[in-house]
This record gives sequence, C-alpha cells and structure tokens, in this order.
Amino acid sequence: MTSVVSRIVEVCVFRMRADHPEYLLLRRASDDAIHAGIWQIVTGTIEGGETALEASLRELREETGMRPERYWVVPTTNAFYDHRRDAVNLIPFFAAQVRESDEPRLSVEHSAREWLPLNDARARLVWPGQRNGLDLVHQYIVGGQEAARLIAISLEEGLLRISPSFRTL
Repeated sequence: MTSVVSRIVEVCVFRMRADHPEYLLLRRASDDAIHAGIWQIVTGTIEGGETALEASLRELREETGMRPERYWVVPTTNAFYDHRRDAVNLIPFFAAQVRESDEPRLSVEHSAREWLPLNDARARLVWPGQRNGLDLVHQYIVGGQEAARLIAISLEEGLLRISPSFRTL
C-alpha cells in the first residue's frame, strides 16, 4: 500500500534591495546524485527527531550559512510521488527574509547561487511546486498581506532547539 511521508522541507529565501525583493536560488552541483545542475530553493531532508521547522532552519544554515531576520510557514505543502519507494511525499514550505547585505556561503551540494527578481527566479525553477510557493511568498509575505502576520514564526520559537551556534550566526 502506498505510504504518505514527510521527509523533506523547502525554504524560499528573499531579501529586500531598494524596496524590491530578490529571491535566492541555488544550483545543485553537477556531480550531485539527485537532480544535478538544476536551480532550486533551499531544500533538505528532515533528520530523525527533528520537526519540520527545526529541519528548515538547519537546512538554511547548512546550505547558505545565513540566519533569517524573519521567518514564516507558507500556507502550502508541496507533494510528489516517489515510485521507487511507493510513497507520496508531503513537503512543508517556509520563507526566510535575510538582511539586504547577506550573501550565502554555499555547501558542497551547490555550485552556484543567484539573487533574482520574481520572474527570473520563476523561470529558473524546475519544480511547479517551488514556483507556486515562490508566488505565495511574493504575494502574501513580500506583498504585506494580513496572512503574513498570521503565518509568521517567532525565531526564538524555532531556534530554541537548534544548536546555540546557529543563534549567533
């Protein structure tokens, strides 16, 4: 019987530059075993004992070295079917705003990074779910709609169970 699992998180990272949002995309390394060379948002696996929130903050740190100024749980969940495991994967989606001057420090998983305006970021993303999540972040969070206030996450809440070194980044 097909199982339903949640093993992956996604984080849409953005910054404001001259009152215009720029979205961070990462290019997977060409020697990566999964989806080599594609452009994506921060994406990673939930480790044993972690909540999705904890995993998202850890993945943000591991893949970019950045600490968010503000954080949201985006009102969407991406999904895909993995035929090798006969499992439907549900993916919690988060948004992170970083400082205008922040620049990512790439992990070995990625070979390049770019800050892009919305349409350019949409054009580079391969996965429709990531495009849809990006659109929601742009419309509701960057656009300042009331939903952004309702889905904001206190960073202290999310960082309490993350290692103390993360809080000082």
